[in-house]
Parts: sequence; C-alpha cells; structure tokens
Amino acid sequence: MNFFFAALGVLGVASSGPLIAATLGATSVSALAIAFWRNAIGAAVMATPTLVREPGQFRRISGREFRWSMLAAIALALHFACFITSLQLTSVAAATALVCLQSAWIAVFQLFRGIRHRWQVLAGLGIAFGGVVAITGFDMGSSPQALTGDLLAMAGGALAGLYTLAGGKARQSMSTGTYTTLCYGMCAVLVALMALLWGQPLAGFEPAGWLGIAAITVCAQLVGHTAFNHLLATMSPLIVSMIILLEIPGAALLAALFLHETLPGGTYAGLGLILAGLAVVVLGQRNGKGQRDGRGRRNPGRRGRGSDPQEDPPSEYLAGLGTD
Repeated sequence: MNFFFAALGVLGVASSGPLIAATLGATSVSALAIAFWRNAIGAAVMATPTLVREPGQFRRISGREFRWSMLAAIALALHFACFITSLQLTSVAAATALVCLQSAWIAVFQLFRGIRHRWQVLAGLGIAFGGVVAITGFDMGSSPQALTGDLLAMAGGALAGLYTLAGGKARQSMSTGTYTTLCYGMCAVLVALMALLWGQPLAGFEPAGWLGIAAITVCAQLVGHTAFNHLLATMSPLIVSMIILLEIPGAALLAALFLHETLPGGTYAGLGLILAGLAVVVLGQRNGKGQRDGRGRRNPGRRGRGSDPQEDPPSEYLAGLGTD
C-alpha cells in the first residue's frame, strides 16, 4: 500500500509542471489565476474538517503564529508567481529541477543562521549547483527568455525554502489543518492582490481553462501532497524526502511524453546533477545527529525538511509539502 501511495504522490507532484505549462499554453488562464485558485481551493478543503472538529482553533491563533504564517504565505505567493511564470519561459524539466532546489536553499539559509552541516551536505550543495550551472549555461546559449525562466525557477525554489522554514516555526504550536488553512488563505488573498496590480484575470476563462485549473489542484495539491502526508505517518521522513526527489525525472518524462519536450543532452546532465546533489543533501541532513551548531550547542538530529532541530518539531515536515 505504501508503494501505491508513493507512486501516486510522485505522479501527482510531477504532473504539476506539465499540467501548468499545458494550461497556460492552450487556454487564456493566467499564471496568477492558477496560483489563486489552487490556494483558495486548498484552503477551503483544509478548513472544512478543522471547522467541523474544532472551530475554536482559529480563535486561538497567537500573534507569533500569525506572523510566521503570514511570512510563509508571502513566500508561498511569490514562489507560485515565480515558478508558474518560469514555465512560460523555459522548459518544464528545467523549471521543475531548479525549483526543487528548495532543500538546498534551506541548507544554505541554515548556514547563515550559524548551523553547521556535515561535509556530505556541503558536497551535495556543490553537486546540485553544478547542475544549475549546466542547465543555465545551455539555456543562456539558446535564448535570453529561457535564462530568465531559469532564474525565476531558482528564485521560486529559494522562496519555497523560506516558506518551509517559516511554516516550521508556525507549526510548532499549530495543527496542520489550522496552519494550512490560514497560510493558503492568506496566500490566495496576496495572489489576488498581485493579479489586480498586474492586470491578470482570475475568472472568465473557457471550460478547458477551468478544467486545467481543476486538474492542477486535484493532481498536484490534493492527491500528490496528501499522499506524501499519509506516507509521513507510516514511513521515515528520510525515505519520503528521497521519494519526493523523483518529481524531477518524473516531470521531465511527462513533459517529454505529453508535451513533446526535447532538451539538449547537457540539460539532462544538469538535471541528473541536481537530482544527485539534492539526494546527498537530504541524506546528509538526516544523518547529522549529534552535531553542534554555530553557538556550540548540541543538535539532536534533523527530523524535518532542512529544519533547525532545536526549534522545529517533526511536524514541520508537513509545511514543506504544499508548493510545487
């Protein structure tokens, strides 16, 4: 059964890039409309069981929880704006691989926070960013538009890392339903404001456009991330982290099959380097038990996705499963 949920989760998140690219290319749906409806629907779905079981949770949200949730929502809104726009400028395979650098960016952010990493994590970062150089180098030679798309996807990955870290702080004392409802809801409002500012419509699309929005929301948000959330209850976070990395080759394969996307051999080599580097980063972070941080204090081990183990609980892992 775990294999079934793992396959379902990988297929769900890997379909995000190809579905978004197909919807943007074949319909009048705007990039921010996809981000808005995905988060608005996600907030509504997550709010329903929480309101039924314990509606008082929302009245007990503290100022600290609200501030961290707001920071996470801002990062998530900007993440979607960057990533979805990048799919209009560069290949699905490149955009997905570059935005999946989320785990690497978290490790970089932790370095600035004074957290020491094992040498394996630093080596993995070097390998992953070597893949970035390969992809952007080939795209630089193909067109300035593709390079711009690559840079937007990289920014989307960094913002996803910030979203995960901020969400981990909020999740210290918030349930999954309360946090995701608040974060997705605020993200939807922020995206709506951006759409108003940039003149992108949020409605008035043809049936095919609405079908695309529904497919993206159901496949990537509800099916994909729900499957991974289920696996976290039955499998170790380390194994789930490694399974999630299959989104990179999965998206490339789906784009090749259904969008007939072909890439230079060097780009595929870059995808492989990013995948290998992120795998080393994840393994290094999970095995870093007994380390000391930059202030000389002993860390019990990393249990969430790139989290600070002294401050973030294992449930912080759930905060990182709502991006791509």
